Amino acid sequence: MQAQEARPPFIGLWSRLSGFGHDELRDALLRGELVRGPLCRATLHLTTAADFASLRGPCGPGLRRALAGLGARVAELDAGAVAATASTLLRERPRTAGELRELLAQAFPGHDPRVLGYAARTHVPFVLVPSADAFGFSRDPPWRLADVEHDDEDPAALVCRYLAAYGPASVADAQAWSGLAGLAATFETLRPQLACFADEHGRELFDLPGAPRPPASTPAPVRLLPEFDSVVLAHADRTRLLAAEHRRHLTTKNLRVNATVLHDGEICATWAVRRTARSVTLEVTPFAPLPPDAASEIEAEAFALLEANEAVADRRVALLDPPER
Repeated sequence: MQAQEARPPFIGLWSRLSGFGHDELRDALLRGELVRGPLCRATLHLTTAADFASLRGPCGPGLRRALAGLGARVAELDAGAVAATASTLLRERPRTAGELRELLAQAFPGHDPRVLGYAARTHVPFVLVPSADAFGFSRDPPWRLADVEHDDEDPAALVCRYLAAYGPASVADAQAWSGLAGLAATFETLRPQLACFADEHGRELFDLPGAPRPPASTPAPVRLLPEFDSVVLAHADRTRLLAAEHRRHLTTKNLRVNATVLHDGEICATWAVRRTARSVTLEVTPFAPLPPDAASEIEAEAFALLEANEAVADRRVALLDPPER
């Protein structure tokens, strides 16, 4: 699961799993069964420890590509040397990002400390150290080296895991989700093992043969997805979830991905929680006026979310007016 921030996975799992308990996730993190570290698109993800160990290798080219995207800022940087030094420092003990940047700046004078830190993030397999905080991590969690025994970069297993969650999907969809380039060759290798389709525009889609593909008439319940949710980021073509004219509402000016509302399988609104010392209000901002039945279903799901995830007694839901065009 996307876990760029600590809180969203708790909401994301609550929205997906019946009977999910907040402490279940935090306890699994503390036991080391789940870990949080950089994977797809060089962003933080929540996975099982075993999955991180097996998927970190295939994600490696995408991580290195993210660093190369800094252009001239890394033109004279020896990323391998930075990675080796960072690994040595993390073997000594876990270190926060700020601490690691400071030590790397001492070892590589003349380079931007933040670029050095990003080079370490994209070249060294690490995970964040959990804590007993409410959402499993402190504000500035230390990094530790991950238990990655091999660095096999073959993306075939990663592609199959992607299709298991998000198929039918195109090669471009898989590349957008993973941050990897050149996956067409991998899909060709896997083709005999996959089910192939064409969408209404003639684009080729792939899926696992036994994956569920319910008919379009299947009811899709209301869901409130957290910030940075993987469903929102899993396709190059997002029109299956979101009308093109509403895409501007997905991200903020500083590229935060907003929390969203799914109604009948489509993103129809964003939502945010406003807190005071005594109350909490979940504000829903629809893209267009909502039909009465949709508004009541969204309101009920929003109250359920607050009841399960907010401790204060004064919980409110506010349906706001759509933004002006």
